[in-house]
Amino acid sequence: MRISGGEAKGRTLKFPSRSMQRPTTDFLRETLFNLLELPAGQSFLDLFAGSGSVGLEALSRKAKSAAFVEKSKALVGIIHENASLCGYADQCRIIHADMLSALRDLYRRNYRFDVVFADPPYNEGFIGATMRALKAYPVLEEGGMIAFQHSIRETLTALPDGWLVADQRKYGENLLTFIRMDRA
Repeated sequence: MRISGGEAKGRTLKFPSRSMQRPTTDFLRETLFNLLELPAGQSFLDLFAGSGSVGLEALSRKAKSAAFVEKSKALVGIIHENASLCGYADQCRIIHADMLSALRDLYRRNYRFDVVFADPPYNEGFIGATMRALKAYPVLEEGGMIAFQHSIRETLTALPDGWLVADQRKYGENLLTFIRMDRA
C-alpha cells in the first residue's frame, strides 16, 4: 500500500498483515481524490481510518490538516507510524475512539472539516449510523463534502433534509458516494 499522489507519492504505508480490516486500495484512493479535486489548504476527517492511508493521502495532496478516528488500538499505533513515515505527524490529530464518541467530541470542541471521508465496515449498518451522527454533530464546514466508501450491497438510507447525493461511482464491489449539503 502506497501514497498514490502529491508530495509523498510512492511512500509505502504499514498495515498489519493479519488485520480483519479491509484497507482502501491504492486505486480507490487515487480515484477518490481525482473525483474530490481538493484545493490546497482543506481540513480532512478520516472516519474508520484503519491505517490512515486516506487522510495521509489528503495531506500529501496539500490538505492543511487531517483528523483520524479509529477504534482499534493496534491500528491507532499504525496511523502514528504512517504519519511519521510520511512526515505529517504535526498535521495529524489521531483519535482512539468509536465514530459516535469522536464526532461528539470534535463537535463540542468546535472542529470543522472541509471533507469528511467514511469507510465503515461493510454491510453492518454503519452508513445510516454515520449519517445520523454527522447530522447530530455537524462537523462539516458549509459547502463541504462527505465521501463514503461502501459496499454495493449497502444502500444509502434516506438522506437527512438538506443533503443530496452529488455523485456516486461503482468500482467492482465498492461504491464511492459523495454527499453535499443543499444550499437552497
